[in-house]
Amino acid sequence: MAHLRSRRRLALAVPVVLSLTASLGFLPGAASAAPLTASAATRADGPNLAYVVNTRADHRTVASVEKAITGAGGTVVIAYEQIGVIVVHSADPDFGPRIRAVRGVQSAGATRTTPLAAAGTTDEGAVKVLSAAEAAKVSRSAAAGQEPLEADQWDLRAIGADRAARTDPGSKKVTVAVIDVGVDDTHPDIAPNFSASQSANCVGGKPDTTYGAWRPVDADHYHGTHVAGEIAAARNGVGVAGVAPGVRVSGITVAEPDSTQLFYPESVVCAFVFAADHGVEITNNSYYVDPWLYNCLDDPDQRAIVDAVNRAQLYAQHKGTLNVAAAGNSNDDLDADALADASSPDDSTPVPRTVDPHKCFDVPTQLPGVVTVSSTGVTGAKSYFSSYGKGVIDVAAPGGDRFQIPDTPSKNGRILSTLPNNQYGWLQGTSMATPHVAGVAALLKSKYPWAGPDTLQRLLKAEADNPGCPAGPYDGNGDGVVDATCVGGKHLNGFYGAGIVNALRAVR
Repeated sequence: MAHLRSRRRLALAVPVVLSLTASLGFLPGAASAAPLTASAATRADGPNLAYVVNTRADHRTVASVEKAITGAGGTVVIAYEQIGVIVVHSADPDFGPRIRAVRGVQSAGATRTTPLAAAGTTDEGAVKVLSAAEAAKVSRSAAAGQEPLEADQWDLRAIGADRAARTDPGSKKVTVAVIDVGVDDTHPDIAPNFSASQSANCVGGKPDTTYGAWRPVDADHYHGTHVAGEIAAARNGVGVAGVAPGVRVSGITVAEPDSTQLFYPESVVCAFVFAADHGVEITNNSYYVDPWLYNCLDDPDQRAIVDAVNRAQLYAQHKGTLNVAAAGNSNDDLDADALADASSPDDSTPVPRTVDPHKCFDVPTQLPGVVTVSSTGVTGAKSYFSSYGKGVIDVAAPGGDRFQIPDTPSKNGRILSTLPNNQYGWLQGTSMATPHVAGVAALLKSKYPWAGPDTLQRLLKAEADNPGCPAGPYDGNGDGVVDATCVGGKHLNGFYGAGIVNALRAVR
């Protein structure tokens, strides 16, 4: 199943390749060889793979490279001229090396390791669907003014979102785009706040805005609907409430429609550009880009992936969009000297490797300007699964933890939210923490409509509550083994970054 959810932030000593000022053509060392002739690229006897080809963001250069792509045995799917990223299909096994030798190409590489068929999310464990009998039990515990299932939403109370809604539920002028497996906009808790005009299906790298194209293909593609409800489920007397029940939410589908639900780079590039061009203020990214958990710059394919997705997310930032992403569920110290990656590539046979997370990047979470989110449980402690790291985590938020048990009717430490087909259920993961941050950011944007991405990120951190590092050893699952070490002080540390976001303080 796709990798819904986890990531880390680039250190200040970020290479030039990822610097903000070099956003539209930042990879040095672009080839200077003459373009290939058509006769040099007639082979087509390999698997049909997808590629991203990155070049200067100007019409003449893009047109020249498109011509060379055809000559090198490739087919252009779409060219994002505004960021210099071209999505290509090719069955020529030598397409990558050939196109990297073309004048004007700054980086290029395959976005997958298996042939195109005629994702990676960050939830931890299987969904638990709320039965009708359980829902009736929870509803009997609802207090005056609460939604029917709100008694089980300990997460709203943990960040003051229940009280914030009485002061300011957010503005309909603010939209959070859920870049995910699809959003069921027919759900009664999502329908009142759904923005169809800012929704699309970006699978394959080209946006499809056909009405309903953004919906999940089946009930197993539930992740995006759960995330959307956490952000903006309406306070309408039905089911649950979102952190920002007055803002708009849209869906941009990027996951493959099959059971893998993989999130390939070209789809994510499409999503960021589409969101930016359609006036989205905030994107929620509860996934990592497949097929590599970490993308290392010394590999030409992985380098091209970092380049392409970074161009797209920086383009969104330049147009006023704040991008929020999950830190991951591996309980990894993302500021460590080395990490084991046993899952990459996840679309074929993984080859275990050791990576330096300062040189091999989790995308989009580690990209510059992206808000990186860790997860907490009901006690406010770091969730047992949540990745962490000083200088990596920006803020934390409730993402659930089955070992931290709340005093609620269902006694369930996970996060309750919407599911396709008018259902509700529990999930846990940094996937669930991220929409809480996106929701609070939406409240801040509603209150300060002039605020750009940098200002919103500063406000998120300024309004956060930081519990500081644990006083003693951290044993997240209670097995007597120290699971993680928190580094830092009361104002900034590896578990919580600047702290746990606070919706009530945001609206006040």
